[in-house]
Amino acid sequence: MRVFITGGTGLIGSAVVAELLSAGHSVTALARSEASADRAAKAGADVVRGGLTDLEVLRAGARQADGVIHLAFGNDFSSPEALARNVAEEGAALAAIGEALVGTDRPLVTVSGTPQVEGRASTEHDPLPTDGPVGGRSESVVRALGLAAQGVRSSAVRLPRTVHNEGEGGFAGLLAQIARGAGTVGYPGDGAQRWPAVHARDAAVLFRLALEKAPGGSSWHAVADEGDAVRDIAAVIGRRLGLPVASLPEENFGPLGPIFATDQPASSAHTRAALGWEPTHPSLLDDLENMSA
Repeated sequence: MRVFITGGTGLIGSAVVAELLSAGHSVTALARSEASADRAAKAGADVVRGGLTDLEVLRAGARQADGVIHLAFGNDFSSPEALARNVAEEGAALAAIGEALVGTDRPLVTVSGTPQVEGRASTEHDPLPTDGPVGGRSESVVRALGLAAQGVRSSAVRLPRTVHNEGEGGFAGLLAQIARGAGTVGYPGDGAQRWPAVHARDAAVLFRLALEKAPGGSSWHAVADEGDAVRDIAAVIGRRLGLPVASLPEENFGPLGPIFATDQPASSAHTRAALGWEPTHPSLLDDLENMSA
């Protein structure tokens, strides 16, 4: 299958490209910068230059492919305005890709986060929240899944709060990044809130399975660890970085503070049973032991 991918050079995307190529697919990666283009080419992918705001480039990439995996999202989390801009740009990009695939019966695999459900682990059948800092992203994913009624085999892989590899990535990686600047590994509240996690290589396998066989309109959970307490995550980071660990006010974590403070475990029981997905790589707490100071 000829696969067009956005976000193919990040922590998750690099693993997805490697997984697709090892399974015999060919890959064309969208690359915004020369450095990203070089990384994609060295990984074995063809390259199309452009970003999420280059809508005609996205349409052309989708039209020329047998399937699309959309992973790209802006990396600016410095303010609510920046986060809103990321969400809006992704929404327009995903709409353009979807329009190009209408009536083709080709797969479109997009990405979201696992939802939070009060009192239990969320499942693949729970709806995505459309409020909060990234509610607009959920709306874009719901619209993409709705394209199943227009001849697009659209599906969504829901990623947990931390997708990790060699101790880097996701919310745990952000905690470490903040800690390096602040001199303290902080967490909101009492730290009992749980974050689900998955190794990037395990997530990559699920993206491939969704591309190959997920039915239109379906959602899947790339969850290996149902939920680690944030204070346990912080404790490992503190030990690896040689920094103290402490509870800090929610506002210390910027626009992501409310999300950081939320208990949000997630299950992948349906995904494992239906698609035969089985994580095999290290858990988050084990992988954080690979974090470099």
